[in-house]
This record gives sequence, structure tokens and C-alpha cells, in this order.
Amino acid sequence: MSETSVVEELSQTECWEELRVADVGRLAFAVVDEIHILPITFTIRGGHLYFLTEEGTKLLGVVMGSAVALEVDSHDDRLATSVVVRGTARLLPEDEAHLVDDLLTLPWDRPETPRYNVVQIEPTSLTGRRFARS
Repeated sequence: MSETSVVEELSQTECWEELRVADVGRLAFAVVDEIHILPITFTIRGGHLYFLTEEGTKLLGVVMGSAVALEVDSHDDRLATSVVVRGTARLLPEDEAHLVDDLLTLPWDRPETPRYNVVQIEPTSLTGRRFARS
């Protein structure tokens, strides 16, 4: 980031790096005529993002309409970074879901809330920005 630049666009590689180190993201999706934004933990494999969910609003949003956005942020004393993934989500059938079982041990897993539904996000757009903090 240059001394005079306040906002820097991130490369695709930098966006993926930010996603890989993120602890949590915010998933945006529509259910009927309402927009929902909920926190999720996720993992990445082969250019796709995966998350687990129980029965409820997130799963309903995926099944009813597949357009989603995922946003992650990070910051320190000097810089703040934001990455947005836009794409389509789909519930994986059981014969595909087992292929990512090894990936789905996530930092915010709640053992008291079993989640068996594996959702895959296929990115169609990936953008990111880094901001100088004043």
C-alpha cells in the first residue's frame, strides 16, 4: 500500500489468503422477501467454500434460492481488510458431502448443536479491499 493510498484493491490471491485465515464470516442470503445475514464458520477446498448447518433459516435460504454473499474482515492497528465472495450455494447430497468430512472441524463448532447438512458455495465473484486505519 502506497503512502498516499487510503484504499487498495486486493488481488484474487490476496483475497483467497484472507479467506483461508478467517475465523468466521457473515453469510447473506434471501428467504422470500427478507435478507438475512448470519455468522458462519467455513473451510475451503478446490476453489469452493463449505459450511455445516442444521435445519433452519440458512438451510432454507440455500434450498429456496442459491444466490449468496459471504463477507470476512480482519484488522490490526494499521490496516483493515474486507473480502466479499458472491456466488451460488447448494446443499450437497450425502454421496458428495462425505468427501469434505475431514475439512469440517471448524473453530466455532458447537457440539451441543449437531449440524449434518453440508453446503457448498461456488464463487462467481471475489473482491477485496485493504484500508489504512488512521
